[in-house]
Amino acid sequence: MHLHRKLAVPALLAALASASVQAGGSGYHHDGDGYDFARVTDVTPIYRDIQVRRPRTECWEETVAYPGPGSAAGTVIGGLIGAAVGREAGHRHRGRNARTLAGAAVGAAIGHEISRAGKVRYGTEQRCQVVDQFTTERELVGYDVRYRYNGRHYLTRTDTHPGDRIRVRVDVTPAW
Repeated sequence: MHLHRKLAVPALLAALASASVQAGGSGYHHDGDGYDFARVTDVTPIYRDIQVRRPRTECWEETVAYPGPGSAAGTVIGGLIGAAVGREAGHRHRGRNARTLAGAAVGAAIGHEISRAGKVRYGTEQRCQVVDQFTTERELVGYDVRYRYNGRHYLTRTDTHPGDRIRVRVDVTPAW
């Protein structure tokens, strides 16, 4: 019987040590500061799509028309025609000089435009405009981390990749 007692004490101590390891379950030693480490079982990166605006300049060549220089002959001929019309209207009514001058001015302007219409030269000019180009980019926002501590599974989100273990806060309170 005495031998039985000698074997019972070491067996009891081994059982208590085994129960203590199973209760903590992390396999890591902690200093009793309220923190321990848990085994990471899965890490999933989390992304979000964002629209990025990048302005860029687009340029092209465009054909443009330049009006040619007006002919003095068209202006003179138009002025003479306008003056004749104004003088004729002035014979029938009072104010012949004013109507002659007004007719000459209108005729000169019309003659000038007619002479310009036939003379056009063409050239090219570069035109540019700023346009917005949008692209979709993926941005890493964090990681969903699954871990196991004390036989239970947990999930948290972190900003950085935790590696194969994650630090956890351990809080033991008495059950009343």
